[in-house]
Amino acid sequence: MLTRPPATAATLPPPSADALAASQQLARHIAGDIAAAGGWIGFDRFMELALYAPGMGYYAGGARKFGAAGDFVTAPELSPAFAQTLAAQLQQLLPCGAAQVIEVGGGSGKLASDLLLELEGQRMLPTSYAILELSGELRCRQHDTIRRLAPHLLSRVRWLEHLPARFTGVVLANEVLDAMPAQLVCWDGERISERGVIASGDHFAWADRPASGHLLDRARTLAAECGICPPYLSEISLAAQAWVAQWARIIDQGVLLLIDYGFPRHEYYHPQRDAGTLMCHYRHRAHDDPFYLPGLQDITVHVDFTAIVESGCSEGLELLGYTTQSAFLFNCGLTEVLARTPVDDTLRYLPLANAVQKLVSPAEMGELFKVMALGRRIAEPLCGFRSGDRSASL
Repeated sequence: MLTRPPATAATLPPPSADALAASQQLARHIAGDIAAAGGWIGFDRFMELALYAPGMGYYAGGARKFGAAGDFVTAPELSPAFAQTLAAQLQQLLPCGAAQVIEVGGGSGKLASDLLLELEGQRMLPTSYAILELSGELRCRQHDTIRRLAPHLLSRVRWLEHLPARFTGVVLANEVLDAMPAQLVCWDGERISERGVIASGDHFAWADRPASGHLLDRARTLAAECGICPPYLSEISLAAQAWVAQWARIIDQGVLLLIDYGFPRHEYYHPQRDAGTLMCHYRHRAHDDPFYLPGLQDITVHVDFTAIVESGCSEGLELLGYTTQSAFLFNCGLTEVLARTPVDDTLRYLPLANAVQKLVSPAEMGELFKVMALGRRIAEPLCGFRSGDRSASL
């Protein structure tokens, strides 16, 4: 088995025999990729295989990922209030020549279901709602969720496997950027290295090589701009930057709305964050070992939102707003959504209030999660950023 247990392995729930066998199969596949590459691959390649290898990767396999029975809970899974509030921002945009919606990485399908139901109630259904999803397993799960929660709206939803050539509308990406493969970079004195992965005996191990090309250029720029003091380890997500730039070239008119956890660059590469942001999630437990049970755990890095806005604006998009998830939801009417449920209806109100608390509390998702809007040919200020806009911090 080409895995190694982390220091916290004793505290993590053991997988079933079938899940362990699937993880071992993926580990052998990754080891074969390492051998074919000459004995070393960059961490971004390891992360890509661990998450997206066809039929085996975390997002391509059949394990439950979202919600209480999975490995983590996303905002749409916490409460319909998230989508009901987010719908207010879409309601503002849909009449402004942006009547189509593409949701990227549709998760369980809960966000799409709740958004469509809320927009239907407001008589603001988009002319088209598409989900861009690479995983066949997740496409089936999303279809089943929408059929269960909003069966009469299922015919309005279509699934995409590729980015469109051109698009006018709203592109919605909730917790997408954090799961894009990222390079690991080590600043060590005069040397800048790329941290990669080797197969060593019956497990994976870290191995560094001199950084080169565009990655080396970015690492040198960051070192000068942020005053990085070696030894320092962090991530550079060239894939996320390229993805945003690609959407910028596709959108003729509309908004790219991004919701994810991360920081502006000066916070991302803070002197005290000298071990980076790499994190893994398994059965609602977080740890920092990406080699543990490949294919059975999520692997993420935080988002450098400064790099994201630079990529979008370099291709002609405009920054329309950047704020915390808490501020965005309150700006979009979260208080009014909460008020729909009577306080004296304790069986419904208390679970809703608890979920809303997690969405907006600084100790939960409210501060760490950010919302960014990049757009083209959008003249009206967006309601989600009317108060608490932090664009100047980028």
